[in-house]
This record gives sequence, structure tokens and C-alpha cells, in this order.
Amino acid sequence: MISLARKDVAHSLGKFIVTAMGVGMLLGIVLIMIGVYRGMIIDAQVLLDDVGADLWIVQQETLGPFAEASRLHEDLRESVQSMEGVAAAEALTFQNLQLPAKPLPVRVVAVGYDPLGAISPLNPDRLIAGRPLRRQHYEMVLSDKTGYRVGDVIPLQRHRYTVVGVTHGTVSTGGDPLVFVSLKDAQELQFAYSNERIRQDRARGIQAHDTHLVNAIVAKIRPGFDRASVADQIAQSLHKNVYTDTRERTILTKNLIKMASKQIGMFTVILVIVSTIIIALIIYTMTLEKLKIIAIMKLIGLPNRVIMRMIMEETLWLGLLAFAFALLFAHGIYDKFPKRVVLQNPDALRLFVVVFVASVLASLTGIHKVIKAKPAEALGG
Repeated sequence: MISLARKDVAHSLGKFIVTAMGVGMLLGIVLIMIGVYRGMIIDAQVLLDDVGADLWIVQQETLGPFAEASRLHEDLRESVQSMEGVAAAEALTFQNLQLPAKPLPVRVVAVGYDPLGAISPLNPDRLIAGRPLRRQHYEMVLSDKTGYRVGDVIPLQRHRYTVVGVTHGTVSTGGDPLVFVSLKDAQELQFAYSNERIRQDRARGIQAHDTHLVNAIVAKIRPGFDRASVADQIAQSLHKNVYTDTRERTILTKNLIKMASKQIGMFTVILVIVSTIIIALIIYTMTLEKLKIIAIMKLIGLPNRVIMRMIMEETLWLGLLAFAFALLFAHGIYDKFPKRVVLQNPDALRLFVVVFVASVLASLTGIHKVIKAKPAEALGG
């Protein structure tokens, strides 16, 4: 009966392959969407890995600096540095920027830090050209995704910044390319106001704004000290929220990506359901086309289970072929996406199981028609 199923597939091979390709593209999109989610998880942790801090100190009653806005006074770094168990502490800023480029500006996240500090968010292993920051003003290191090269000059607000280094794989928690500038430059870009704004504020009696602000203080703990204990000590003494590296990762993966994961999951379920319906419709149509042949089979004494097995095998062949096309499609286009897409074998294996189950369910439409078919229909016109 396996050969019978194969012969029947060969009889309508063109329709069979076209259908498998269509369903395969839908399943390939399912794999891509799962890969997008995997990529979001990895991107969310790239910056945390590169900073390598044990503690993140942010504004009180916030989940900053990524999930919520956070502002701290820069001199808080000295207070953290003086705490027992703290080996090093540095101030960081994070802000969205639009770098001038053609045909459209490039959206990036700028990270401000002290180039001479003990903790640097710039991982030297990611440098593919140039060097790290060495000066406190008007130098920039950026991702190769921005399209800039070493030596390029980029105008931002009142100043011009020279690209001294190019990195690869440096992305923000949201997957945007990273730009590294000195803390002083970052504070001017983020917190300084234009001359016109300053004049208007003075006319309203508003005093000069403090630009010595940062978004987070990061710290490394001395060997032998417990992270959680030092974090509690800092939180109680300085009245700030203090998160361990593990807690900060949880905030990023649970709070920041939670809605995106739900949305991706919903689309994935819908696409799997649509794929199942398409397979069911094709099998049902193919069953209708050979309904008279099925009636003849029944008339000569072939039991229902034999015919049902043929329908089931055809459906499984369709599902397996669609899955093969899905793998080809997904692996052929995943690297064309602007943000990271990670395809993993366990995800493909889970999808294979889903396709197998969906194919079995889809075959029930044809099987139902087989059971209802009567041998007398073979004698009809």
C-alpha cells in the first residue's frame, strides 16, 4: 500500500510539490519568527556581557536603565566606589541617536563611558578596525552596521566626531547598532540644551540645568564578597535600586521582551493552524478526485483501514516535504534580516513534531470522506 500511496502522489506530483512549497514557506516563516525571538534574547544580553558588571545601580523605584528611564548624579560613582566590597565603579549613559547617512539616517544607541575608567562597555575583542576611545572629547567607536569607517567624521549637534574604531556584533538590548562615546560627550549630547533653550529658560527664571547626570552606575565586587549582600548595602545606604547581573538579565528577558514574545507566539500559532488547514484542504481535494477509485476498492473488498492508511501516508509525505522546504527557505533568507535571527536545531525538531501532528490531524478530513464513501458509488455515472 506504500507503493499505492506513492503512485497516487506521482499522479498529481505537480500539485503536490507546489502545495508543499507553499506550506513550506509558511512553516519557514514560523522558523524565522522563532529565530527572531532567539535573536532578541541574545541581543538583550550582548551589552551586559560586554560590560561584565556584577551590580547595576539605577534610579530608585525604577527598572532602569533599559526597561525604564533612570537618572543619577554622576558623583554617585564615588559613593559606590567607597562601599565595602566594591572593587570598581563606573558611570554609564544610554541614549538613542540618529546618525546622518544616505539615503536615510541610521538609528543607533550611544553608550557613554569614561575611556580611562576601570569598567568599559567596549569589548576589545569586538573591534575589527581602529582602536578604542582614548580621549575625552570628539572620538567615536561604532558598529560596522552603521556603514561608517575609521577616519569618517560625523556631525552631531554642535560638534564633529571622528570615527576611531569599528566593531562587529555590538548591539543594544533592542538590537540596534551601538555607538561608543566618552561620558562627557554623551552627557552633552543627552542632557545639554541648545543656546536658544537656555535663553528661554533664563527668561522664565529657570536656573541652568545640571548636565552631570548618568543613567546607571555599574560596579564590580571584590573576591570573597556576596553580590546580594553588597547590593542590599548600597541600596539601603544610597536609596537607589541595585540589581545583580542575574536580576538585570531577568528584567531584560522577562519584562522588556515579554510582549514581543507573546506577539511572536501568537503569529506562530496562527501560521501553524493555517498550514494545517491548507494541508487538510489539499488532502480533501485529492480524496474527492479519486472518490470513485476508492469506491471501486471497497467494492472489490479492500477494507477501510487500508485506504485510510493510504490517505494518512499521502498527508505525511506532504507534511514532510513541506518541512524540508521550510528548512531550505528559512536557512536561505535568515541572514538577510536587519536584526539577528538565530536558527537552532531544537526549534526545528519541535516544529517537525508539530508538522507531524498537524499532518495526522489534516488527514482526518480525507479519512472521514473515505469512511463515508459507499461501494455503490463505483457503479455510478
